[in-house]
Amino acid sequence: MKNYEVMFIVKSTNESNTIKKTAEAMQKVVTDNKGKVVEFNELGEKKLAYSIKKEISGYYYVMKIEATKEAVKELDRKASINENILRHLIIKLDEEQ
Repeated sequence: MKNYEVMFIVKSTNESNTIKKTAEAMQKVVTDNKGKVVEFNELGEKKLAYSIKKEISGYYYVMKIEATKEAVKELDRKASINENILRHLIIKLDEEQ
């Protein structure tokens, strides 16, 4: 398994429990595909540099995971089709960390 860092932004216009459920769903995708969430950070609501899908702010989350290539592909797919997620980014971390 490889190490990855995943950042995603959830719409801030949603209710707080919907925001939490979206973040939990992203973690669940990793664990359901035999991956492991090593670290999970909620960075809170921040103003976006530019509007995305008519949103001007969003809730930022960062998680470090250990996962297979297939789990990362599934995470990318789920994040792309989730209407509550404005943007996401998956970065493969160096082996020496």
